[in-house]
Amino acid sequence: MFDILFSHIQNKVDLSDEEKTELQSFFISKKLRKKQYLLQEGEICKYISFVSKGLLKSYFVDEKANEHINMFAFEGWWISDFNSFIHQEKAVLNIEAIEETELLMITYEDYENMMLKIPVMDRYFRILYQNSLVTKDYRLIVSNSFTAEEKYIQFAKKNPEVIQRIPHSLIASYLGLAPETVSRIRRKISLQKLDSDQ
Repeated sequence: MFDILFSHIQNKVDLSDEEKTELQSFFISKKLRKKQYLLQEGEICKYISFVSKGLLKSYFVDEKANEHINMFAFEGWWISDFNSFIHQEKAVLNIEAIEETELLMITYEDYENMMLKIPVMDRYFRILYQNSLVTKDYRLIVSNSFTAEEKYIQFAKKNPEVIQRIPHSLIASYLGLAPETVSRIRRKISLQKLDSDQ
């Protein structure tokens, strides 16, 4: 279960064997069934979680009961309601498993202790947070300036390994599009691919 985490960390920083052994002591493992919640709005987010297997969605529900997806997290991704986790305030996000999922989870206290005892992890998370800010900025640009088709194509290019695992209604919610629009775009792309293959 830790192999994927170690691989992800070592893509960004170097970990010694001793640090790997110590790192494992800070985490607990958890399995979720499909459609099971990791977190519900109004709860305090007690963990930041690493996805070692499976797929989750993070979302909020508006006053009209419409679901707005904030992010998807699959193998090699971290997920949390970060404001709730860091400030220990009530969560505004729900986190739910789209597939059967296996997680490695760390509490805020253990997260802080880990940074002190394994300083390279502080650098690792700093790199993650920097990348996250870049991604959020780019997503805002895409949201405000791309056509519906361009939004879908960009999402598919950035997430080729999971595009078939996510129902198109959820992709539509993430992109801020109607499900029918995503269906139409997918059909158009399939037809274009078919034409180019002939």
